Amino acid sequence: MGLREDLERFREVGEQRRPDLTEFIREGDLSGGDGDIRIPVKMVDLPGFEYSQRDMGGVGQGQGGQPQPGQPVDVPGDDGDDGDGDGDGDEPGEGEGEHGYYEMDPSEFAEELDDQLGLDLEPKGKQVVEEVEGDFTELTRAGPNSTLDFEQLFKQGLKRKLATDFDEEYVREACRVAGADARDVFDFCRGENVLVSLAWIDDAMGDVPDDERDRWASFDEMAENVERTPINQRIRRDGLKQVPFRREDERYRHPEVEEKRQKNVVVVNIRDVSGSMRKRKRELVERVFTPLDWYLTGKYDEATFHYVAHDAEAWEVERGEFFGIRSGGGTRISSAYELAAEILAEYPWSEWNRYVFAAGDSENSSNDTTENVVPLMRSIDANLHAYVETQPGGNTINATHAEEVESALTDLDNVAVTRVGGPEDVTGAIYDILSTEDGS
Repeated sequence: MGLREDLERFREVGEQRRPDLTEFIREGDLSGGDGDIRIPVKMVDLPGFEYSQRDMGGVGQGQGGQPQPGQPVDVPGDDGDDGDGDGDGDEPGEGEGEHGYYEMDPSEFAEELDDQLGLDLEPKGKQVVEEVEGDFTELTRAGPNSTLDFEQLFKQGLKRKLATDFDEEYVREACRVAGADARDVFDFCRGENVLVSLAWIDDAMGDVPDDERDRWASFDEMAENVERTPINQRIRRDGLKQVPFRREDERYRHPEVEEKRQKNVVVVNIRDVSGSMRKRKRELVERVFTPLDWYLTGKYDEATFHYVAHDAEAWEVERGEFFGIRSGGGTRISSAYELAAEILAEYPWSEWNRYVFAAGDSENSSNDTTENVVPLMRSIDANLHAYVETQPGGNTINATHAEEVESALTDLDNVAVTRVGGPEDVTGAIYDILSTEDGS
């Protein structure tokens, strides 16, 4: 491999802008993310030559004259260490290396996560933010002349022309039947499905010369000897002289009014902060909830997040403290859902998409899940209710909340229950939650 090929290989490695996204979610640093999401990138230094501008002497020139046998040689940059120092006396491992980051906005993150997990969540816009005028596709019976739909008017007139037109020559021959008057001709034409008026026949009979009034002995004889000319042939022969327009055929074009809807979402994140929620469990909650926040921010036009912490009681906190809180109290999960219901009352279901995500180690006070939490989950309108059980060491005998919720709400299609025992389960849990929402 030559130098050029080697340089290209290093460049390709250096241009790999981000690691595998699912690996980053499981193992990476999820801090930040209020704006763009910063994903660490492995940096590769390309090889190159460095030239010193100092006067190092000529070829074969030493410093201070020719050294005598046994005299140590002073090597530039050597400060008495093993010869690998940089002259500044830094200890091995001191200082910071160069780090790069790939900045990904939430919408790009959501698109990438969709690709990697095979998701297809298409949020619905609920809140009408404005009404806009679309194409001129609506037709009304009144309007300014400038919006008259002439094409529609012409079509209606042409239909009438084709429906009422008749072969005039054929009717004039019927007027030459011996002994027939206008009424006789009119009745004959109606029987032949020729749509001609009695007044027209009266006028036509007045134009028939006297010596031609008995050309045909009967209507049957006339019909056998005179062939009717189809309308398409008559139009080709004579052209279309006129199209009968009528006032009732007029239609005026108006723009179609379209409602522009904004895709809004409110997310209530709930976390158990009781004494049993130790550091490892809290970290697993953060690894699931943080990417969910990023994902929904990227999917919706406006995303609002509320964070509820609870032990035996519940209270709202800022995001910055949500994942680190730990108390010594007991656990009553229903207190968090009661607070979530109060929060969501400010976000009408008709205008907002709503998500309620809860996480904990599945330990709850006696009967609170079945008597309180389950009815509350049924009563709170939401796109999705999700519960994430974090038990790194496996379930304990009191960790029954997830199982009870799962069993009680099997009839609902907007409830997801998932379990996370370690970082390797995180992306699977995220998929379980989001795939429930997109119907996968």
